[in-house]
Amino acid sequence: MKYGFIGLGNMATAIIKGMCKSGDFDSTLIYGYNRTKAKTTKLATSYGIQATNSIAAIMSNCDIIILGVKPQMLPDVLPELKKYLHDNHVIVSIAAGKNITYLQDYLSEDTSIIRVMPNINALIGASTSCYTASEQVSTAQLQLVISLFETVGTIMEVPERLFSIFTTIGGASPAFTYMYIDALARAAVREGMPKNMALDIAANAVLGSAKMILQSQEHPWALVDQVCSPGGTTIQGVSSLQSNHFETTIHEAVAAVTDKDRSLSK
Repeated sequence: MKYGFIGLGNMATAIIKGMCKSGDFDSTLIYGYNRTKAKTTKLATSYGIQATNSIAAIMSNCDIIILGVKPQMLPDVLPELKKYLHDNHVIVSIAAGKNITYLQDYLSEDTSIIRVMPNINALIGASTSCYTASEQVSTAQLQLVISLFETVGTIMEVPERLFSIFTTIGGASPAFTYMYIDALARAAVREGMPKNMALDIAANAVLGSAKMILQSQEHPWALVDQVCSPGGTTIQGVSSLQSNHFETTIHEAVAAVTDKDRSLSK
């Protein structure tokens, strides 16, 4: 099986890196194409993939095609793909907001399509990704694509009707979390702690808290209650967050991203 990447931005580069470093994929069976030739050359030099100079070359050589282009570029790219599309191709799209029906309208209603939404943490092999597939995709093809994305983190099946919500809590939320960690660190700097030390502590505390939720199987608010002693220090901070509409602010941010993602499919 050969894998072709059209568009070699940060996410595609992270996936290629994960595939090559996993030892489960032969780099000589991975092909790449980017409008900026320097990116293709750099990846070929770094990871030993096959550099190509056209979409046609990707389509003629590869079985699984990963679309790493921005959503706004799809109307230009998809008609070019259609020229070389055959029954054995599987199209994998990581473009936000563009559903399977949108892609099939440009290609064919019989096209095998897998839609995947990874997040930026793929850059360190810690992505939370989701997928959904058209009915034309075989079990074997789906498993190959799942194993591909497992090289950069975890992946789960999510119904396409919930993809916009996943885009927010799985795709955009790392940005929210980075902001939260930075805010914690800056608050600590205000209290007199060096910034690097504060960042290290805040990031590790968030990492440990996430693991606690995943591994303890307790409700997050039950864990909050365990940290908050009666009349203690932590409950003062929790009360301050509540009075300043912390939870409402998060709800509004999730709604804003979800609404924007849904608008992209129109």
